[in-house]
Amino acid sequence: MTEITTAQLMDRLGATADALAGKVAKLSDDDVRAATELPGWTRGHVLAHVANVADAVARQVEYTLRGETIEFYDGGMGGRTQAIEMAAGHPAAEHQARLDTALQRVLSALAGLDEDQWKLGISYRDGTVYDGALALWRELVIHLADLNVGRGPETWSKEFCLYLVGFLAARVPGNIRLVLLPLALPTMTLGTGDDTVSVQGMLTDIAAWLAGRTPTLDSLRAEAAADSVDLPELLPWPSAMKK
Repeated sequence: MTEITTAQLMDRLGATADALAGKVAKLSDDDVRAATELPGWTRGHVLAHVANVADAVARQVEYTLRGETIEFYDGGMGGRTQAIEMAAGHPAAEHQARLDTALQRVLSALAGLDEDQWKLGISYRDGTVYDGALALWRELVIHLADLNVGRGPETWSKEFCLYLVGFLAARVPGNIRLVLLPLALPTMTLGTGDDTVSVQGMLTDIAAWLAGRTPTLDSLRAEAAADSVDLPELLPWPSAMKK
């Protein structure tokens, strides 16, 4: 995928944040307590996590502008888990207010940057502010789908799906050469293993599968040596390997 500009990325972030806030504003307390497809997580867990991610990216920006670095989550991964569990059971109005505040904080922090500041280093993946903003876009889009409020993977843009395929190439096991055949789009190859597996289907379904989500259009078909096979097991999400 051609790298999107910082202005384009801000547009994507703003649009996704607006869509998320609009959907969350309609959730009742019962809606927030409902289970999601993420093991052990309710919508409240997802909302708490998204707010924490927004604050975490804002922290990265605020500290690097002062010439400092700080771990992504306050208290590390342990602090992340504790914060999610403590906030998951809050009523819908509290989730809405918390999310709105976190999104406003991070979007304001990013909007004030000049082009050189987007290149400043942050601790997240030893990357840059731009990388952190991409991570925020990824988290907002995917977790909006996890809420099951009518914005599932079938609504993901081609641009986002292509970005996600590249990011999630790290999930392909070392022994596999994964040939992706998205309908009406060029072939993509991930991995360099000796065992070739091809996966054909809609691009949104391919991206959802790579992200560990249910492909909503049920279009995926896998083959190896001209025989139909199950979709290959993928490695853990990249963030589990390096934070």
